[in-house]
Amino acid sequence: MKSLKTRAIVYGLLILLGLLSGLPNVLPNSSLERLPNGYSQNQLALGPDLSGGSHLLLNVDTGELGLETMPAAEQATVLDDVMEKSLEMVRRRLDETGLVDPTVTRQGEDGILVQLPGVGDPGRIRELLGTTAKMTFHWAANEETLGPVITLKDHETEAHYQLEKAVALKGEHIRDARMAFQQNTGEPVVTFSLDNTGARRFGEMTQNNIGRPLAVVLDNAVLTAPVIRSAIMGGSGEISGGFTSKEASDLALMLRAGALPAPLNVVEERTVGPELGSDSIAMGVSTGILGTVLVFGFMLVVYRRWGLIACTALAINIGLIFGLLSLFRATLTLPGIAGIILSIGMAVDANILVNERIREELRGGSRPWKALSAGFGRAWATILDSNITTLIAISLLYLFGSGPVRGFAVTMAIGLLTSLFTLTAVARLLMEWRVNRLGRKSLNLSGPAGFGRDGKAPWNIMRARIAGVTLSAVLSLGSIGLFMYPGLNYGIDFTGGSVIEVEAPSLSVDALRSTLADDPTLAGAAIQEFGKPGYFQVRLPTHSAEEVASGAAVTALKADVLKADDDAKFPRVEMVGPKVSGDFSEATVLAILIAGAGMLGYLWFRFESHFAMAATLTLVLDLAKTIGFFALTGIEFNLTAVAALLALIGYSVNDKVVVFDRIREKLREDPSQPMLPLMNASITATLSRTLLTSVTTFLAIVPMAVAGGSAVASFAWPMLFGIVVGTSSSIYIAAPLLYWLSLWRSRRGLAQLRPTEEGSS
Repeated sequence: MKSLKTRAIVYGLLILLGLLSGLPNVLPNSSLERLPNGYSQNQLALGPDLSGGSHLLLNVDTGELGLETMPAAEQATVLDDVMEKSLEMVRRRLDETGLVDPTVTRQGEDGILVQLPGVGDPGRIRELLGTTAKMTFHWAANEETLGPVITLKDHETEAHYQLEKAVALKGEHIRDARMAFQQNTGEPVVTFSLDNTGARRFGEMTQNNIGRPLAVVLDNAVLTAPVIRSAIMGGSGEISGGFTSKEASDLALMLRAGALPAPLNVVEERTVGPELGSDSIAMGVSTGILGTVLVFGFMLVVYRRWGLIACTALAINIGLIFGLLSLFRATLTLPGIAGIILSIGMAVDANILVNERIREELRGGSRPWKALSAGFGRAWATILDSNITTLIAISLLYLFGSGPVRGFAVTMAIGLLTSLFTLTAVARLLMEWRVNRLGRKSLNLSGPAGFGRDGKAPWNIMRARIAGVTLSAVLSLGSIGLFMYPGLNYGIDFTGGSVIEVEAPSLSVDALRSTLADDPTLAGAAIQEFGKPGYFQVRLPTHSAEEVASGAAVTALKADVLKADDDAKFPRVEMVGPKVSGDFSEATVLAILIAGAGMLGYLWFRFESHFAMAATLTLVLDLAKTIGFFALTGIEFNLTAVAALLALIGYSVNDKVVVFDRIREKLREDPSQPMLPLMNASITATLSRTLLTSVTTFLAIVPMAVAGGSAVASFAWPMLFGIVVGTSSSIYIAAPLLYWLSLWRSRRGLAQLRPTEEGSS
């Protein structure tokens, strides 16, 4: 064991590095300018939901690649190659537009996620990324044409062209393209220059085909088909087609960036205006600070000086979370802030476990140093078990979730890991320093009196086992009934469709409804006023994939509203296509099933099969009641609701593990003792930890639930409900189920624990 001083120096340096990593986030620009460039950029990026901006999910259309005729291994190779080229082309096109810090990442097998900070209307970006820009040159067919002929339509008119199918020149030879104005007419055109190979080929083909029309084809539509009057030997040319300046500029941009190897379709769009983004930041910061203050205040009231140690560790823990997120240049989203707030509440759990263990040792007559050592030693296995079960659920959020939910998973996971470090590096060192200062004096660790009975007979909690399980079963069955009817208020993440927030102070609900009713493309629009007057939420039904890709319905809605109110704004737009919603539904069910199976397997490995089964059955009852809560309250069941469910799975099992660890510990001490009094004693001994942890987590989330608004309502309120349900089920449901399963094992002549000797927890 290293000395206290040596450990303090080593841990102190690590903590200092972590805090310095996050420091650039809070420094003013004047100070950042004086720092090395690499260090000054060590900052968190804000997601579109906080900074304002757009999020587009593009799906690569693999239909034209002919993958179905290839072997599986070749399919994967071709798809990976297409995805890499598509990612590069998307980045080049976005760079050409001059956007600041766009983020382009691969998502899943055939998806590309594009995040655009500061872009409030991604219409032009949608067009740029949705156009393949595959350009080819074809000679017009004539009597001398020997090969196959194709018929293509003009890009503007109903005219059709008979062209040779053979490509005379590919667009990949275009080296540069710019928008210009035709000297005689002044109309916008696109001038281009070819590489050496293209210039030589273009000169030869024009020299040999004077008097013949040459069609310029973009994505199977003819832009122009001029007659070649003379050989073009300079490797440059001009494309005209009745373009507007914007169309010519965009075409030149796409030709410079290059053609996409396969079409890209927009399958999901989420846009947040800058004002709404700044409101989200203010809300996240204020609710986070208030939640932290409530947790700190509670710990100081309950444990006083010892609580100050826990608060110090927690404060450093928060700093390290931001330091690590900054080191990885992570993107902070609103769900990410929710993850940090939740991790603050759960981080106190380890400190409470240790404190309560130390109190037990002191009550048993142990000297301060021995009590401190035993408290950490006995609590450590429980802390690891409870954190691992939570990390199982969090890892599934990352694997199956999209961008914002992954942000929640990352911040939660980092928060759990840093809390384990600060428990050892801060809390334990400060506790040892405090005990050293006492010398031979006794240690008086304050805390809630009466929960553990302090030497008296344990609470007879198991007396309520039949009533508790019966009530839980009835509520769960009722919740299933509510799930069937009236059912859940599914968000567009599950159903597809669009949600548009409209700010139009001069319009009433009736006026807005009348405005939209005249447009057949907006049939089925549901309008709801919420928040302040003149603020509406419009929900459009599920669109076809083509409608989502074009954004036609949302464009039409905006145009109609602006006709009725010139000052109307659209703070938030969310659009989800049928493919995304279908995949999301399947992924949600799969994630919950895998989470349950993963925890069942872990608990089976760490304990015994009946422990794992009791926890899993209790978890099913907890989840059923939480689903019933969604159905009863009408809170939208969406992407953040799934995050809440998976977080609750980890939290609920975390709670059960603490009780089960104590039951296992008492069984090791005397395997022959009756199970009923043993369980009463175990629940009573862990009751203070169970209640205190629940209160701190509850306090951390309450401000977010009350003041967070609709953006986090689907997360915060179910979490509060789940904390209450999970805490009560740890006391009244999990232990009774374990008791009945243990009796069943006894009747079969099986031991309650494995015969192998394990270390004390």
